[in-house]
This record gives sequence, C-alpha cells and structure tokens, in this order.
Amino acid sequence: MQPGNHSQLPVFLLLGLSEKPEIQSVLFGLFLSLYLVTVFGNLLIILAIITDSHLHTPMYFFLSKLSLSDICFTSTTIPKMLLNIQTRSKAISYAGCITQMYFFTVFGLLDNLLLTVMAYDRFVAICHPLHYTVIMNLRLCAQLLLLTWLISVLGALPESLTMSRLSFCTVVEIQHYFCELPEILKLACSDTFINNVVLYLVTGVMGFFPLTGILLSYSRIVCSVLRISTTGGKYKAFSTCGSHLSVVSLFYGTCLGVYLSSTWTHDSQTGAFASVLYTVVTPMLNPFIYSLRNRDMKRALRKLLCNTLSPP
Repeated sequence: MQPGNHSQLPVFLLLGLSEKPEIQSVLFGLFLSLYLVTVFGNLLIILAIITDSHLHTPMYFFLSKLSLSDICFTSTTIPKMLLNIQTRSKAISYAGCITQMYFFTVFGLLDNLLLTVMAYDRFVAICHPLHYTVIMNLRLCAQLLLLTWLISVLGALPESLTMSRLSFCTVVEIQHYFCELPEILKLACSDTFINNVVLYLVTGVMGFFPLTGILLSYSRIVCSVLRISTTGGKYKAFSTCGSHLSVVSLFYGTCLGVYLSSTWTHDSQTGAFASVLYTVVTPMLNPFIYSLRNRDMKRALRKLLCNTLSPP
C-alpha cells in the first residue's frame, strides 16, 4: 500500500467489532435494539417535557437538550455501523470519516457542557432558592444553551482541521466501528505530533474545566445541604440532584474506563468494545435514570402515554 496524496483520497475500512460472519447478524440485532431504545427513550423525555407545563423549568429545559444531544451523539456512529453490516460493506469515504469524527466530537462536547450547566442549575436551586427564578431566567438559559453549542462547534474544529495535513495509505483498515480520532492517528503515514498535541490539549481543556465546574457546584451543594437541620429537608435537597449526579457519574465513569482500557491494553479491539459504553450504553440509560428517579418525570411520562394510547 502506498501513501495517499491529494490526487487520490484514501478509503477507510471500518472493520467493526468482529469480522466473523456468524456474529454480524447478532451485532446487527443487538445494536439496532440499543439504538431504537436510545432514540425512543430520549424522544419520550423530550415530548414529556414539552407537553407538561409543570416541567417548563430550567432543569427540565436543559434535560430536554441533553436528550436531544444524546440522540444525535448516538446517531453519528450506530446508523453507519448498521448500514455497513446490512450491506456487507466496510468502506467509509475520507470526507465521511472526517465528518463523522467532527460531529461525534461536537455532540460529545455538548453532552459534557450540558451536564456542567445542569450542575450549575442545581447549585442555584439549592444554595440560592429564593433567587432561583431571578437568576435562572429564560434569557440566561438561552444564553447558556447558545454558549454550549458555540463552544462545542468551535471546540471540535481543531481536531478535524488538523486531519487535513496528514497523509494515509490508499486503503486504511480501522479496528473500530466508527472513525475515532486516536485510532485514525495510529494509522497515519505522516508525522502526527501536532495532531496529538491538539488532541490532548482539546481533551484536557474540555474535560478539566467542565468537570471542575461540576465538582465545585456539588461541593457547594453538599455544604448547603449539611447545614439543613431536618433529615427530611436534606433528603429532599439531595433527591433533586440524584438523577443528574447519576448521569454525571455514568458519563465520566465510562469515558475514564475507555481511556484507561486503551492506555493499559493498547489493543484496538478492546478499545472498540469499551467505546460501546459511552457511545451507546450511556445515552440509552440516561432516560431511564431520569424517569425512574424523578417523580415529576414519571408523572409526565404516564400522562403522555395515557394521552397517546387512549382512543379519541
């Protein structure tokens, strides 16, 4: 195989989770089921929030945006994987691979930033309850949402743009089911030093500051809750944060697990299986966490389902 040049763009082959033909149908059924559950689960959350006026608050406003982001995040990878299995084709174009990488990063960053904004919302609600409606007004919520989108869209650009300076072999075999940037960099035929610097810089900044914001918010929340004299008051305060804290733990826990697994094993196939945790499992579980742990959400979902299933 010869290094590619500007006159002949490389062709990427996504080898997927397994190359065994007998497993392909199992993987197709499994991932199709997981994808449908993810999409319909998050759509139910969005519809419940839209249709129930009691949920028209900043917390549920950002939750609906998180559900939409989860649908988009999963949709950047799984449909292409299902299409490749169904058509028995592993190919993805150079432009398609770059596009997939960009939008995968955009919605991954958006998830991260929305979780940070939701932590700030819980901080204001618990630490400054009397000023909550004044601080978390509609204008601020819109500005925070716009800011999260702006940072995500611009933050994903450096990693994708620096890919254009790399050269690849004519045919590139990727031991993964989607174009994940670290895996692509391993297969480049040219020097990847600048790309790795950009990757670690963006990952560090976009990981450190949001996580710091979440930890600071919850440290202040814990201090405020501990000052509450009654046990019932403490439970009520913590219960409003339980769902969000569970989602944050799941998101960062799976991302950290993928990072550690890739660092310890250096096995692309193991990393591909580990990536399933945060690309599929986490977005799928988020609706269940919020619906099972939140009384208002359960009531809104029951109301939505009853209105939908009841005869006219």
